[in-house]
Amino acid sequence: MTTDPKDHSAPAENQTEEQVLENAGENNAEATPTEEDVLLRLARENEELKDRALRLAAEMENLRRRTQRDVADARSFGIANFARDMLAVSDNLQRALQAAEQGGDIEQLVQGVQMVFQQFHDVLAKYHIEVIPAVGQPFDPNLHEAVQQMPSNEHPPMTVLHEVERGYRLHDRIVRPSKVIVSSAAPQAPAES
Repeated sequence: MTTDPKDHSAPAENQTEEQVLENAGENNAEATPTEEDVLLRLARENEELKDRALRLAAEMENLRRRTQRDVADARSFGIANFARDMLAVSDNLQRALQAAEQGGDIEQLVQGVQMVFQQFHDVLAKYHIEVIPAVGQPFDPNLHEAVQQMPSNEHPPMTVLHEVERGYRLHDRIVRPSKVIVSSAAPQAPAES
């Protein structure tokens, strides 16, 4: 069934405001929409807005749940790739230990352990974990943790002389500071008079 836009018999609730005004204008040039027509139109708009708000609220709740699930998965399984790569390092270290137990050549054992050590650092670099430079660098409390001071004539005070434990950073965040021994001013000999 097609409706003629000029059909005035269509029910008022299916008409748009323009149609109501047009129909009223055709029927009576000075007529305005009745209060009932305006109330019906406002009630329809109100219901549409309520429906739209409910749909948006449901979409937001679904998005919140999905985001929470994704965050939980990232926390639980975010290091899976890193763990897989580290397992390869562990396997090679186990092979080196087995070779050492069989009493193999010491030079080959040292070379094998060096290769595993390099593989370990390659995996760390793959995940943007870098060694913090220490020896010969000025002491930086943001990067280094001083465990001891040692007098030195060759280095200016507060220069890192020795690295006790390597430090690492992940991007710009310190994972572990370097534990270091820093230089201090050498004691001056008493002046002879």
